[in-house]
Amino acid sequence: MCGIVGYIGKQDAVPILLDCLGRLEYRGYDSAGIGIIENGHLKICRSVGKNSELRKLLTSDPVHGNIGITHTRWATHGNPSVKNAHPHTDCTGSLAIVHNGIIENHSIIRRKLEMSGHRFSSQTDSEVIAHLFETDEDIESIAKKTLPTLEGAYALAVMSEKSPDQILVARNGGPPIVIGYSDEGCFIASDITAILQYTRDIRTLEDGEIALVYKDNVRIVKFNGQSVKRSSTRVSLETKIIDKAGYSHFMLKEIYEQPEAIINTVQGQKVSKSGKIGFPEGGFLNDTSIASINRISIVACGTSWHAALVGKYILEFLTKTPVSVDVASEYRYRPHIFEKQSLVIGISQSGETADTLGAIKEARRRGARVLSICNVPGSSMTRESDGVIYTHAGPEIGVASTKSFTCQLVSLMLFAISFGQSKGLIVPGEAKKLLNEILELPHLINKILEKDPEISRLAELIQNFPNVLYLGRGIHYPLAVEGALKLKEISYIHAEGYPAGEMKHGPIALIDKHMPVIIIAPMDRLYGKTIATIEEVKARDGIVIALANEGDTTIASKVDHVFYLPNASELLSPVLAAIPLQLLAYHIAIQRGCDVDKPRNLAKSVTVE
Repeated sequence: MCGIVGYIGKQDAVPILLDCLGRLEYRGYDSAGIGIIENGHLKICRSVGKNSELRKLLTSDPVHGNIGITHTRWATHGNPSVKNAHPHTDCTGSLAIVHNGIIENHSIIRRKLEMSGHRFSSQTDSEVIAHLFETDEDIESIAKKTLPTLEGAYALAVMSEKSPDQILVARNGGPPIVIGYSDEGCFIASDITAILQYTRDIRTLEDGEIALVYKDNVRIVKFNGQSVKRSSTRVSLETKIIDKAGYSHFMLKEIYEQPEAIINTVQGQKVSKSGKIGFPEGGFLNDTSIASINRISIVACGTSWHAALVGKYILEFLTKTPVSVDVASEYRYRPHIFEKQSLVIGISQSGETADTLGAIKEARRRGARVLSICNVPGSSMTRESDGVIYTHAGPEIGVASTKSFTCQLVSLMLFAISFGQSKGLIVPGEAKKLLNEILELPHLINKILEKDPEISRLAELIQNFPNVLYLGRGIHYPLAVEGALKLKEISYIHAEGYPAGEMKHGPIALIDKHMPVIIIAPMDRLYGKTIATIEEVKARDGIVIALANEGDTTIASKVDHVFYLPNASELLSPVLAAIPLQLLAYHIAIQRGCDVDKPRNLAKSVTVE
């Protein structure tokens, strides 16, 4: 959710912190703030709104120092305001904290602190941390006593006038925190991408750990004081991949990156000339015992859940194995019966999604084998799994997921082919045919991207309607839900995705001349039924925009507008259908004047419940 950055070193901290914070604004932008120790005294500057507002304040009233922490907020407790912005301080104003996560027992702690004379200035759960650190002890000793009493998942950084040569960092539960080192100093961030331009040597803080960060070294201990030895990892990502590269928005750039991202997803696996697929980080997936799996459960949230719904169709079709799909936030809080042959698959772009992480932890605790499909190496989910399939999509900065979604679909297809081969259901010739179809996807996606202006014109027809209905059947029903989500996320138009076959069970009551209906209508085995649904909508004066296959000579006469997709097999056609749905949402949002990369109330990674 929120973004945290810290720096201690030889350089002026302020420009470094603001630069890094700008790369984390997708994590939260309700408010922002910075804390600097200048000439031995703590200086705090906070603002409401985007990071640019904080920059304006620091331009008019600059501060300087070689140690500082900064924060961009996604509100959980208390409305966006200067008082609720981070950093928060203790009563003395000599200590500051920044925090990502939720302190579940904050109200109890707050009452106790108020009774002992502490004065609170915000509505946040985070402020209790600053007051708990308000003692005469050094911050490391306080942390070891205090942090185990905090309930919930959190990452935090603490800085004090009493210890102007160090920043204390701690993590418990979901929110990630990384520490980077260079000749110019040490860096702290809640996302590696924030500090890549300054350092490639990264250490990830694990749950229940405290790090004391100095300008030239880092010391890590557990909450119980036990020393931790951890070497740094060299990160090879290029900084250019987290820039817009000439595109107007990260979202548009990431939509156009999908052909390359899919190639990288395939090339990131072990694919032999015979069509045999292996996974470098797959663990048990490369064992012949995988064929004994007789039940699969997939857990995910948001767009990843929609990918899971498509994955169910693919897996059941190719492997004849029953698959259930659950929203992770529901799955983790109900009882489950696992057999030794059960597999649980968690899907998350970041690998830090709190509910999905909690769900796979619970599944593993109960004895199920766990596979993660993830985009971020070394993330929490990958460390909690028995095997991992990395999507290799590259950093995704836009809040609305695009290339991660299509790479998740390709990863699920690759897993299904491999699993089907292990079960003896897919022969080498068929596997090679399916792989060739996957490798054709980038070319077909580029053909769709060439027709972007056509999608922009369709967007003009929809932008002023308050409601939009998306319909699909079979494997394309999840695409209808995903298309509706994209529109809601970035344009703020109410949209709903629905199974086309369920129209007569309620939604048809909404259809009139003021209701645009976007229907995914490929020429598959359900094509006739989809046409029947279109005719029902038109009989009630609904406005129909269809996504149809090239070569369909029937559909144009039955709908108001049609966008033609290249032909692909039924199992892979959802990848192609996703592209115009993403572009349509993007153009509608732009035409409505919305900030597509930073939609209101949303953050890229939901690392708290």
